[in-house]
Amino acid sequence: MALKIAVLVKQVVDPEMPAAAFRIDPGAKRVVPPPNIPPVVNGFDENAVEAALRIKDAPGVAQGSTVTAISMGATFALDVMKKPLSMGADELVLLQDNAFDNTADSFFTAQVLVAAIKKLGGFDLIICGRQASDWDNAQVPLGVAELLGLACVALGKKVEVQGAKIVVERLIPDGYEVVEASLPALVTVSNELGQPRYPTLRGIMAATRKRPTIWSAADLGLQPAQLQPQITLHSLFVPTRSKVCEFVEGDDEADRGRKLALKLREAKLI
Repeated sequence: MALKIAVLVKQVVDPEMPAAAFRIDPGAKRVVPPPNIPPVVNGFDENAVEAALRIKDAPGVAQGSTVTAISMGATFALDVMKKPLSMGADELVLLQDNAFDNTADSFFTAQVLVAAIKKLGGFDLIICGRQASDWDNAQVPLGVAELLGLACVALGKKVEVQGAKIVVERLIPDGYEVVEASLPALVTVSNELGQPRYPTLRGIMAATRKRPTIWSAADLGLQPAQLQPQITLHSLFVPTRSKVCEFVEGDDEADRGRKLALKLREAKLI
């Protein structure tokens, strides 16, 4: 049986950009995209694409298996979002609508992605990155699995399909454990999976010829209630740090040590 594999990917602000270029609009409570620095595909999501392509290319996997990359956002840099295609994915589906600008709301994002997955007829396996480099919530994959009623295996460093089940080497603090789940299922992967493949020239040329499927909220049949945020962001700001250095004076080292201890006790630090 040919496998239908979906990979959920996200366009993010380049985490490698200079700190001086990072700006926040406090009124709109959002990060301002830096000029002249293009966005990128979330790094962990590239690992997810790599995991999907390894499964597709593995011996024993039926011919005709496909990998579909799905992403949600208000706007996209098409050259950036075609990277999964240039790596070897078969199809790219972009969920693009001004109503999809609230990517900080994990439940909202999960609802939109699930609507697209159902419209595409479902998948045997959904692979996600462990988290996104912008909000670092690591909640969307769990929400998608819950809404679809799928088993979810998190933090995989190796994913294999064996018949009608997946076998995942799942990271734990002191090593890894082997977990099995019946298909369909959802897996999140981490960078321990290994370096994602570089797009080949043939892959890049093939990606330029492919047109992504673009769906709006209306195309997905989402109701107004489903487009309402479930969380309220009260403030977004860059943390500031200040340091105050106080020199403790005394007659000698013992006296200075005693006075330091008294100050620490007054501050309830000891």
